[in-house]
Amino acid sequence: MNSFHIHPQVFFGDDALDRLQELGGRRVFVVADPFVVKSGLISQVTDRLSRCGAEHTVYSDVVPDPPIESVARGVAALGAFGGDTVVAIGGGSAIDSAKLVREFRRRLDPSAPGMRLVAIPTTSGTGSEVTNVAVVADTQAQVKIPLVAEDLTPDEAILSVELVKSVPPALTADTGMDVFTHALEACVSRHESDFSAAFSARAIELVGAYLLRSYLDAGDLEARRKMHSASCLAGQAFTSASLGLNHGMAHALGARFHIPHGRANAMLLAHVIEYNSGIGADGRACPACALTAERYTDAARRLGLQSLNAVTAVRSLVHWVGFMLQEMRMPQSVSQAGVCSESEYRAAIPAMTEAAMADRCTAGNPKDASAEDVRAIYEKLW
Repeated sequence: MNSFHIHPQVFFGDDALDRLQELGGRRVFVVADPFVVKSGLISQVTDRLSRCGAEHTVYSDVVPDPPIESVARGVAALGAFGGDTVVAIGGGSAIDSAKLVREFRRRLDPSAPGMRLVAIPTTSGTGSEVTNVAVVADTQAQVKIPLVAEDLTPDEAILSVELVKSVPPALTADTGMDVFTHALEACVSRHESDFSAAFSARAIELVGAYLLRSYLDAGDLEARRKMHSASCLAGQAFTSASLGLNHGMAHALGARFHIPHGRANAMLLAHVIEYNSGIGADGRACPACALTAERYTDAARRLGLQSLNAVTAVRSLVHWVGFMLQEMRMPQSVSQAGVCSESEYRAAIPAMTEAAMADRCTAGNPKDASAEDVRAIYEKLW
């Protein structure tokens, strides 16, 4: 038996942040990344909480790819404050931190009153505001661990274009390609359904129409608003359908060489499309991969790409990914990223391969990948 449900409730539009004045929470624990505090964006939350008389405190010990130690400090801070509501504002790391802090606090004290979680993203990328996934980093082992549980899903999400209009171009590119990877992996996942496909299809269309516009013109509020919607839609899609090998490999790559998550996904994407579709540079089609190639063909058509048949569609999709990376000045290989020497990278491939094979996301891939397959993709990525 399969199921599909839509959660959480999403508030959007010009006055979406006013929802904070209607929450009714008396003690609000705000989890924010340091940039949100430093830039003054935090006032968009705290001012509204003050106006409705809610006591609040801001916890900003948030770092990219939250490590276990950081989460533990947040759990202690929430316990000391004793909040009834958690509000997360920031990128995926801030929202993931808030998810984990709330969940572990509830487990430590099951008798404590239930705490609502409200997620307010300041980037259009992870979709974490609507997903049941949180990624925590084990810094000792140099791995990222995706945790999946229904209790991690926020109760409400607030989408405000005011919070994303100042995102710099490089971050717009990284997060935008993360959105596309989420949507595309959900589209071809072995757990894809008619319901998840509706979300992934619309997300793909919005990315195709608005990502480059967002990158080229930070003041294009229509493009910013549409990419914010695309991120949320893609999050709903992969929450239902799951992700795949691209994310499994990106988690291992990012943890080892500290490459931003969306960038790591983007660098791998063309290689994984070719692998999953069975259509490589030689243009030959693999009959066993026909269904996946058909789904990639649908994605290509939604982007307005040439799609006379599966081969031309997949090749067009691969070229589109390369075009987007080039236009947004993103690296297409580890060598272009400049994060390590070739010898360092190749020495890390066995450990990254092992981590990618064990990653929970990899299980959703439409094609069973062997360690040799994963290793070969990593080799091409240099």
